[in-house]
Amino acid sequence: MLFFKDIIEAESTGSSTLVLTGDWTVTHYVAIQKALKNLEIHSSLLQLSLNDIHEIDTAGVLLLADKFGQETLRKALQDKALSKERVAMIETVLKALPTEEDRTPPKKTFFLWRFFGDVGVSLTSLWTELLQWMGFFGMVILAFLRMVVTPSNWRMTSLVANIDSSGFKATPIVMLLCFMVGAVVAFLGATVLETFGAQVFTVHLVTYSFLREFAIILTAILIAGRTASAYTAQLGSMKVNEEIDALKASGIDPLATLVVPRVFALVVAMPILTFLGMVAGIVGGMLVCTLAMDISPRLFFDIMNESIHVKHFLVGIGKAPIFAVVIAITGCLEGFKVSGSAESVGEHTTSSVVKCIFLVILLDALFAIFFMEMGW
Repeated sequence: MLFFKDIIEAESTGSSTLVLTGDWTVTHYVAIQKALKNLEIHSSLLQLSLNDIHEIDTAGVLLLADKFGQETLRKALQDKALSKERVAMIETVLKALPTEEDRTPPKKTFFLWRFFGDVGVSLTSLWTELLQWMGFFGMVILAFLRMVVTPSNWRMTSLVANIDSSGFKATPIVMLLCFMVGAVVAFLGATVLETFGAQVFTVHLVTYSFLREFAIILTAILIAGRTASAYTAQLGSMKVNEEIDALKASGIDPLATLVVPRVFALVVAMPILTFLGMVAGIVGGMLVCTLAMDISPRLFFDIMNESIHVKHFLVGIGKAPIFAVVIAITGCLEGFKVSGSAESVGEHTTSSVVKCIFLVILLDALFAIFFMEMGW
């Protein structure tokens, strides 16, 4: 098979024109490769003539670009004798190929500039995430308000099912963890306070810490790992299976059907779980006080009744609905951000848990500063 017709030398310019012929198609790919390998061109100023080529496809264009370079092939397209279809096909292939600049590795910049660049990218990404979260939260509020106006659209079955899965079924693990942490706090407090002969203040330590901080934090972290990940996985699987697109095509609002019941269920369940966590933590501390410090349960409750104000309980329980909204919105948002593969579901599920735990701890720190300044 003949692929090269002639080499025309131009004495005035010192350039050579290689006239191509034959079929430059994938059928003759191996033969073209061998012919190009055996071809020897001595002139650096080489031009190509594509007029005599019978047929050419993308495989032939790639071989030409590989051997002679993209710039040489682009110059050959300036020949007016070429058909518009052939020129358009070759230009399309050349646009898809990486340029010489893309192939050259970027120059290494000073590490300090790279550091500031990475910081800038992270801040921009954080700002984008915040805007997405606020926008999604606003859309959920609008969907909730539309449902309030039209009671026929209330999803009571979904609400009760989510309260059961995210609330009641999480009760044993929440109470067990709070019970064990309460016992540990009481034991550590007794060990330290024994030095000062003030073991009785272990009661204050356990009740104060669990009413204000430990119960809500432990509950929120467990719910973030258990429920937020479940929300993300459920909605992400629906996104992969195009069930959410089917709901939209049917004229059903996915937010009202899938997100609002989950958020509202967690808002209902979270204060109950927090209260049970408080009870379990205080009981765990009381058990240690009874066994290790001879503080009877009656004395324990008398001290708690006299020394611990009800405002500490209100501070702890008041944070529960806010944390519930943050966890539910974050979990649902990550589920809607799934791109369409099983790998994406796993990535966003992990991201959901990490973001929820981070936001919960951040908000709790801000609340602690606020309550301290307010004297609450």
